[in-house]
Amino acid sequence: MFAEVIIDQDVKAIDKTFDYRKPENLDLKVGMRVFVPFGKRIVQGYVVELKDKTEYDESKVKNIISAIEDFSAIKGEMLEVMRFMTKKNHLTMASTLRLFLPSQMREGKVREIFETFYSLKEKDFIPAKNAKKQIEIVDFLKEHGKTSSSVLGEKFGYGAVKALYEKGILEKDKEKIERKPFVENLADKKVELNLMQKKAIAEIGGTEVFVLHGVTGSGKTEVYMHLIERELKKGKNAILLVPEISLTPQIMASFKARFGDFVALLHSGLSAGERFDEWKRIFAGEARIVIGARSAIFAPIENLGIIIIDEEHEQSYVSESNPRYYTHDIAKFRASFNHCPLVLGSATPSVESYQKAVAGEYKLIELPTRANGRELPAIQIVDMIGEIRRGNIGIFSAQLLADLGQVVQNKKQAMIFINRRGYSSFMRCRDCGYIAKCSDCDVSLVYHREDNRLKCHYCGKQYKVLTRCPNCKGENIKYGAVGTQQVVAKLKELFPNVNILRMDNDTTSTKNAHQKILSEFKNSLPGILVGTQMIAKGHDFENVVLVGIVDADQSLFQADYRSTERTFQLITQVSGRAGRSKDEGKVVLQTYVPRHYVYKFASNYDYKGFFRKEANIRQTACFPPFSRIIRLLFSDNNENYVREMLKVCYTEIEQLKSVYGDQILYLDAMKSPIKRIQNKFRYQILMRVKLEKADEIEEKVFEIANKTSKNGVFLEINPSNMS
Repeated sequence: MFAEVIIDQDVKAIDKTFDYRKPENLDLKVGMRVFVPFGKRIVQGYVVELKDKTEYDESKVKNIISAIEDFSAIKGEMLEVMRFMTKKNHLTMASTLRLFLPSQMREGKVREIFETFYSLKEKDFIPAKNAKKQIEIVDFLKEHGKTSSSVLGEKFGYGAVKALYEKGILEKDKEKIERKPFVENLADKKVELNLMQKKAIAEIGGTEVFVLHGVTGSGKTEVYMHLIERELKKGKNAILLVPEISLTPQIMASFKARFGDFVALLHSGLSAGERFDEWKRIFAGEARIVIGARSAIFAPIENLGIIIIDEEHEQSYVSESNPRYYTHDIAKFRASFNHCPLVLGSATPSVESYQKAVAGEYKLIELPTRANGRELPAIQIVDMIGEIRRGNIGIFSAQLLADLGQVVQNKKQAMIFINRRGYSSFMRCRDCGYIAKCSDCDVSLVYHREDNRLKCHYCGKQYKVLTRCPNCKGENIKYGAVGTQQVVAKLKELFPNVNILRMDNDTTSTKNAHQKILSEFKNSLPGILVGTQMIAKGHDFENVVLVGIVDADQSLFQADYRSTERTFQLITQVSGRAGRSKDEGKVVLQTYVPRHYVYKFASNYDYKGFFRKEANIRQTACFPPFSRIIRLLFSDNNENYVREMLKVCYTEIEQLKSVYGDQILYLDAMKSPIKRIQNKFRYQILMRVKLEKADEIEEKVFEIANKTSKNGVFLEINPSNMS
């Protein structure tokens, strides 16, 4: 018998299956990982098919050396996912298969751990009177029963334990130790559903894709729980995806309270051991609900009854590094494979998803009011140009400062949103205009006051702070736009006796940091939480009565057709953190362009009005979802090589114009907006094509790229980040 094996190397030249002979003594199954000879090396591979014959000369077909595990690590459904992704996203098979396994498991750096436990075998045994430690061990085990070796050894000494075991007094056995992620203990709050929630649950089923459009605080999480509970009763399983690690502590605690050990957690914040053990529990069928960020869509869970993507509009569901994919595509495929519904939940659905709901491709379900019946918080727009005219050149408007003072006085809580970490976004010489930039990336460095360092937010490299301009030697150094650190520093000056916390990528890099910050904030009265978009969604704090949006314009004027949509989404999401309990909420939104249409719609929570306006603009300009953007990104350390790849590829792609004519709306080759990241030069070909022939054109572009370039070229469809 022969096996078709995919070599675990992400190289285009070997992106195919290789035939190997199955040794007679090896119980081989499809999906197993194996060691195989490849050239002069021994490498890992994945068995994707078994067959009786090979088309190659059998005398030249090599033997599989051994299996890595005695089970199929890649289940049948995931092999189908791999085939779908390689075709849909133009990925190599090896890079796709790697997504299905914990990386440390694939590298052989993590395994199950076991601990030895002792119990009394001879309960009537009476040790010698001078063997005090042995007497204490026997008495301890009589009272407490089976106990781990480490506990007994540390308490009474390992020598005494060993002596009792050798005398036959103790018996020992090994038990697997599960490394479980920390989850806060909560009591399950049984909530009485309102009519709209009950209606939503009744309508969701079958095999359709549903857009659950519910305002912030409408009780979407409770709907998710009831939907999943219904599937568990049928013997089915579920996946719930959330966009941020910061959202998992609260959601995980709620689900654990209701469903116990049926829940497993998967995200990048887990230790290697925790991730491996959670993966094994899912693989073995011990966990029936998987909660996690986008990588959880690859969990080895079978017999799915429902897949839910919460905050479905978030760009974190798009993988922007290799292998590139869109989580929604994988979720739709798995839902179709399992004949189950896919639910896309959000207070601000993406324009693409809502357009499909309007067109009837998806089914729209609405939760238009908050579950507790309270009004959404009023949003007050503050013109910061007017503040400057009145002599206020600080970070905070007079209105926001007054409202913060009221929050502190009433011992309540506030959240301050600014989507920029660090102290200042750049350092600039006022004399010659020089801006400090990263030597490896074409981006300005961000000043971090706590470390007194300049940092690159793309590669992580750090530099000394400028005291003198390296260009003109001047000492007139200016700080750029405000970041979270500076906001916190100013607030501490204004409110020295208030617990002011910060939540961004810098403060949440350590294990369980999200949980610690959120727990501390929850217990801080008064308290102020300053953060980036991590704080904008999903969090439910009953004492938050004020939300301040410091720089609402930051996401508005980016070179991206989605910038207005993202601004509307962020404002709506972060505003929804206020007034979620009995106290009335308020939002102060600071902007330099108060008459922009996005603020008119956002201040009234008018998603439908915003959608009609935005969809009309995009349809008129032929932007997605009414067209498709195809981006080929070329990246390499050698700029000449990148430019040559781009030139050869563009020359062939340009010839498609003569075939497809006006189906190609736009085509150009250029440097990427960020020319260099991690010392790799970046060039791109951008295309905008009509939907009618989009699949065909996309396939042609990929064929050209695959033929004319080696590694270092990536194809992206409707990229979420155009920089």
